[in-house]
Amino acid sequence: MRTTRVIAVVGLSSKKRRPSYGVSEYMQRAGYRIIPVNPNETAVLGETAWGSLDAVPEPVDLVDIFRRSEFVPDLVDAAIRIGAKAIWMQEGVVHEEAAAKAQAAGLTVVMDRCILKEHQRLTG
Repeated sequence: MRTTRVIAVVGLSSKKRRPSYGVSEYMQRAGYRIIPVNPNETAVLGETAWGSLDAVPEPVDLVDIFRRSEFVPDLVDAAIRIGAKAIWMQEGVVHEEAAAKAQAAGLTVVMDRCILKEHQRLTG
């Protein structure tokens, strides 16, 4: 996370009660650029929302996944295509095969952990 500046958050919702919103808002306040990826949103946290990772028009350091585990393989493929450096699967999101594929492609992988909690632990 020390070299991460741009985080694409897949499944980021504009609903403030959703974990994706609270976590992303925290990370944005901590100085990270948040790029929402959700085909059902137009903008979240003051940033344009994109329908897919492939649509994001700028380099992404880390892909943070707030989707069910069955969606992870396609998201890993997209993260590899766009040149992301890391995949972060939030608490409850686990997919060993996709994680192995991402690692084989040179991406750092974190699985079943909350990025907010880890950031607080590392900076606190």
